[in-house]
Order: sequence, then C-alpha cells, then structure tokens
Amino acid sequence: MTKAVRVHELGGPEVMRIEDIELARPERSQVRVRNHAIGVNFIDTYFRSGAYPAPALPFTPGNEAAGEVVEVGKGVKDFKIGDRVAYVATLGAYAEERLVESSRLVKLPKAISYESAAAILLKGLTAQYLLRRTFKLKAGDVILIHAAAGGVGLVLTQWAKALGATVIATVGSPEKAKLAKKAGAKHVILYRDEDFVARVKDITKGQLCDVVYDGVGKDTFPASLDCIKPLGLFVSFGSASGPIEAFSMNLLSAKGSLFATRPSLHTYTAKREDLDKGARDLFRAISSGAVDIPLRATYPLDDAVNVHRALEGRQTTGAVVLLP
Repeated sequence: MTKAVRVHELGGPEVMRIEDIELARPERSQVRVRNHAIGVNFIDTYFRSGAYPAPALPFTPGNEAAGEVVEVGKGVKDFKIGDRVAYVATLGAYAEERLVESSRLVKLPKAISYESAAAILLKGLTAQYLLRRTFKLKAGDVILIHAAAGGVGLVLTQWAKALGATVIATVGSPEKAKLAKKAGAKHVILYRDEDFVARVKDITKGQLCDVVYDGVGKDTFPASLDCIKPLGLFVSFGSASGPIEAFSMNLLSAKGSLFATRPSLHTYTAKREDLDKGARDLFRAISSGAVDIPLRATYPLDDAVNVHRALEGRQTTGAVVLLP
C-alpha cells in the first residue's frame, strides 16, 4: 500500500482526500518511483476543479516529482534501481510512490536535491520551451511577462535576463514586485494599481514588446495585445484568472498582424530527444547560475488542501513542494 491524495468528485480544494491505495507492479517500460518531493503547480487546481478534464474519477493529482527508482519493468534499459530521477508525467504525483513511463523520466544530477528538482522541473522545462522554441529569445528583445513573481514567472524572468532581454514584469503586490525585480525584471508594473498597457507604452516609448508571455488569461486579455509591436507574438500558456474566451481572428489583424499561440509542455516534450535536450538546457542554466531554483516553501503531503487554497488565493510566490 502507498499513501496518495485522491479526488473522487470535482470541486474545491476540500475534495482532495488522503487514502491508502494498492500499487500494481510496473509493466513493460514502466518504473516504480518512490517520491521524495512533489511539485505543486497551478495546473493541478485545473484538474481538481474540472477546468481541465481528468481521464477518470477517482484520480490522484500532480504531474511533477523527484525521487528514486525502486523497481523497473521489463524492457527498461536506461534506468535501474537506486537511480535519482525527476519527471513531468501524467496525473498521479501526489503520492508516496507511483508508476511512471520510463520515457518521461530524466536522470537527476547529484548537485540538485529532490526538493529543488520538484520545484523546478515543470516550471523550468516550460520556461525552456517558451524562451528557446516558442519564441527564440535573443539579446535586445523587449518582453512582457505577466505574473512574473509566480513559479514559472520567476524562472522566465531570470532566464530571459540572462539571455540579454529587457524584461517588463507585471505583479499583484509590492512584495511580489521586489521578487520580480530581484529576478531580473528591469521594469515592474503593479497591474492592480496601474494601467499596464499605458505603462508598457511609456516604458518602451511607444515601440512596444516583441512578445508577451501570459500565464494569467482572462484578466489580461485582450489588453496584452496592445503591448505587442506589429508582427509580434502573444503566448498564452496559463489561465490563472480563467480561460481566454473565443475571439475574432480579425482582432490579431487589427492590432498589427500579430501571431498568437497556446503551447503546452506535453507537445514540446512528446519526443524523448526533446525532453532530454530541454532538461539538459535547464540543468545547464541552473549550474551556470542563470536560473535560481525558486523553492519558497515545503509542506507535508497531508496539507495538500491548504496548499491549494493558498495557491488559488494568489498567496504563494515561487515554487511550493509537498513532502510525502
């Protein structure tokens, strides 16, 4: 038996319950991982609430964790018992142990702790594809990052600064403004107190941004489009305030022949070689000091309900990790 968080009905944080579950033996290509640290991400709340559809009920939330291999299935050649690993996989991470497809695992360098890996892998891989592939950021680019003091936002800000971009950040409080500034944002906008479009126009002297990275969604759209220069890119990668509603494609034309995309980590890491390349790039950025692991707090797995409440209440900054 292994302890896990289970969701039997969709709803608020209170629908999560701690239960003992029976875990099957790993099938071909699967690995049994004993989690030492579990990453908490806003996407976890989407599955719990029903905003994103879970395959079935009941289910165990969580897509990210780090731990050690305790059993391998037939056909697994790249991993052995005792290996330190981290993963971003399908639902099931909020548990002491779980089965993971070996194709979703990455080996964890000795210099990175389990807690740090659980805090950074999903957010770091997300930042990696956003900066390196969705928009190939280069020195001199001017970018806007919404929710820059959040888990992904802090990584994006640090890495973009290291790549030579000018980062304009929006945050919700003076405390978060300090975090974004420390992470490398040249300009910080308090979006609750200021008109962020007017501030972007003022900061850039009317030249606007090459790209907007938006993990907020409904509250910042369509105003974000007014921050982008002609032929620029709008990247929507999250919906913390709710999803962006359907809009006319003609809006992109009217705002300057803009491009818009809604990428996902799953697509960008579907190929094993892309996952490995992204992880290597991330671990290099950490080792070089370009990216600091944004671990802010750890909580016991039993406290998952309160952690989700804080997350949805915008009361967290950086990364939060659960410990089984």
